[in-house]
Amino acid sequence: MIEVENLTKRYGQVTAVRGITFTAEPGQVTGFLGPNGAGKTTTMRILTGFMPPTSGKAIVAGYDVFDNSMEVRRRVGYLPENVPLYRDMTARDYLMYLAEIRGVKNRRQRAEAVLERVGLGHRADSRIRALS
Repeated sequence: MIEVENLTKRYGQVTAVRGITFTAEPGQVTGFLGPNGAGKTTTMRILTGFMPPTSGKAIVAGYDVFDNSMEVRRRVGYLPENVPLYRDMTARDYLMYLAEIRGVKNRRQRAEAVLERVGLGHRADSRIRALS
């Protein structure tokens, strides 16, 4: 479950994310839509524990993203649009790589399941740079 309450991120005088609030239930597919500069990437960086919010609260899988960022990172898979260094890897190889560094058991089966779940099973051997 993801619970976000009044999440805000500022860079100096610029507000990148302004007071968003939402809940995503387990198994629910949720996406962010908006123009460039709307705060989608910033929000994902906060929710995955890679960036602290300026204010507000975000709980992912029962863990506060600010207080327990390492626990959040262990439980969340995040594939940003522009992945540095990995664009030549296949989708399957990238998921296997992430699973290995996180110590996931049954890596191949889990990677295949994720690819099927997100509708990329038929593109598992495509290079990341070829996906959008």
